[in-house]
Amino acid sequence: MATPEHAAADRTAGATPDATSGPAPVPILTGPTAAGKTALALAIAERWGLEIASMDSMAVYRRMDVGTAKPAAVERARVPHHLIDLVEPSESFDTATWCRAAEDLLAAARRTGRRLLFVGGTPLYLMAFFKGMLDGSRADPALRAELAAREAAEPGALHRELARRDPEAAARIHPNDHKRLIRALEVLEQTGRPISAQQTTFASDAWRVPCRIVVVDRDRDELRARIRARTERMLDAGLLDETRAIRDSCGFSRTAAAAIGYAECLQHLARPFKDREELRNRIRRATHRLVRRQLTWLRRLREARWVRPDAPADAVAADLLG
Repeated sequence: MATPEHAAADRTAGATPDATSGPAPVPILTGPTAAGKTALALAIAERWGLEIASMDSMAVYRRMDVGTAKPAAVERARVPHHLIDLVEPSESFDTATWCRAAEDLLAAARRTGRRLLFVGGTPLYLMAFFKGMLDGSRADPALRAELAAREAAEPGALHRELARRDPEAAARIHPNDHKRLIRALEVLEQTGRPISAQQTTFASDAWRVPCRIVVVDRDRDELRARIRARTERMLDAGLLDETRAIRDSCGFSRTAAAAIGYAECLQHLARPFKDREELRNRIRRATHRLVRRQLTWLRRLREARWVRPDAPADAVAADLLG
């Protein structure tokens, strides 16, 4: 499903290096939630002897299986999977931590001659690892708690502070988006640089790790129908029970508790919605918002090749592997 602007792209990130220029570009299969990445990735990985590196920000959590649509045991038996089930839901996990894990995995794969296919729908992971992210911007729980307390005591304080210190970021972040406001101020405190500088890195043509990118996409009506069916399947498979079990055992960290599906189930458990239909609709609406954000990020990748999920595996593999 290549758009005109993507069809005309020069695809500099996908240029194949010569023998003296270093390792071959890393293949990446991405796309919005429910587009159909998993089946295509498995077909390509199995046929061409690749191992899959998950690029999903919620698949890193153990026990969170139903709501993350994590690869099933039979799928993991077909193809080795990595960067899944790294931490408990109660633990903090951020982009910088994932990037370090991905760096170690890629280095080990190159040493042993294994080939990885990065698969997932978290564009921030893609951009931070392959383009690069600000140094020293690790999560600081104490600072985050302090900022959250400040906002609770004086609503709007964080956005006003960010507008003064990083007006470009403040213009993009809604005053009620406390998570992003806290992160922007955290980066300022830790690095002395505005988080808007990160966007400059992401917008540049340079790639820290050479790669080939294929985006799997569908028509909007198809995506809506698949999200509706996906949400029903997750609820039928016991998403609410899974959420309750995690809440009552190890508990959720702030990041894990924000995962779509789990966030709504936690709300329902705390103060029940009218019925299952309302729970389902809230999850669906949150998923649609996520898809819009994913597509906004992915459309910036002029190097990417856009395909439908039913594209021939041979053709997609040619784009990915050269």
